[in-house]
Amino acid sequence: MIHTATWKDVKNGLVTDIYFERTRKILKAKGIDVSVRAELVAKGLPSNWPWAVLAGVEECAEVLKDLPVDVRMMKEGTIFGANQPVMEISGKYLDFGQYETTLLGLICQASGIATMAARCKKAAGTKEVISFGARRMHPTIAPLIERNAYIGGCDGVSAGLGAKLIGKEPVGTMPHALILIMGDTVKATKAFDEVIEPKVRRVSLIDTFNDEKIEALNVARELGDKLNAVRLDTPQSRRGDFLEIMKEVRWELDLRGYRDVKIFLSGGINEKGIESYNIVADAYGIGTAISNAPVVDFSMDIIEIDGHPVAKRGKMSGSKSVLRCKECFNTRVCPVKERPGRCSCGGVEEEILIPFTSKGHLLEALPKASRIRDYVLEQLSKMEL
Repeated sequence: MIHTATWKDVKNGLVTDIYFERTRKILKAKGIDVSVRAELVAKGLPSNWPWAVLAGVEECAEVLKDLPVDVRMMKEGTIFGANQPVMEISGKYLDFGQYETTLLGLICQASGIATMAARCKKAAGTKEVISFGARRMHPTIAPLIERNAYIGGCDGVSAGLGAKLIGKEPVGTMPHALILIMGDTVKATKAFDEVIEPKVRRVSLIDTFNDEKIEALNVARELGDKLNAVRLDTPQSRRGDFLEIMKEVRWELDLRGYRDVKIFLSGGINEKGIESYNIVADAYGIGTAISNAPVVDFSMDIIEIDGHPVAKRGKMSGSKSVLRCKECFNTRVCPVKERPGRCSCGGVEEEILIPFTSKGHLLEALPKASRIRDYVLEQLSKMEL
């Protein structure tokens, strides 16, 4: 038995927190159906992140497009900060209140994955980052992980269905299993070269049996110009100083004329490790750090009832604008009646919490994953880790 919900289960409220179902039952029994305005906002960001990437919007659209409500939302891929509303819903509470659990679940995890991917890509700069994290989470959500890793900035993903979802070919090297079964790194690499189609890059995993620098030279001599990279996935228990191991590999390859052979790293690497390894590494495979990224802890709170500002303690009532300077990226939250103006830097502000749906109808087509990724990368150029 597979322990996951279907989309039909989600739409039917079977994964909704029970107190929302009970609230709906009480309000209907009492004949109360007020118009409300609610916002989704993160009061803080995990791991002291100074910013996060909004993701999960496309799946939210699957819920919102059938509801008779008006929605303003930041575009998917927008970089935002704590206390900046990313979504505002206006309508009868009984028309959307029971979907609070669903909407939060759709953006909390997706935004965490996209943010960690963006942080890894920011740390790597122009070096390639591949998502290797599908194996670390439930396989039914592998496509979700891969898509959000990609829109966050990863250059490729390893699992087939996730790659299909973003319109790309899956990216991978070879597992230790192949080398163990073949009994030798060179034999396994040669077999890969003989069997796998030429368009796939030849990347040899060099840490299964022998010293990494010895294996690197062995496979380089065997494949010659066909060898694109050597991959180090050395276990923590065998690493010692991982940077020094990489430097040795690079030195020995360069000394013998294999300067074009790249070094690909994987195995327990995060954005902090990337910053350390960049002086030697050419590409990274990031697994658990991205797939098991901390969720962004959004909440959904009522901020108006029947047109009157009202909110619980600790929340700012009333509809809001989120205004961002196009030049310096400075962002401020203000009452919705306040118009965009000039930033102190001289740049022009723009509203980034924009109309998304009207009475259940999407106001514009949703962008492709590649376009969202381009948008994220453009913003990353203005951000610091």
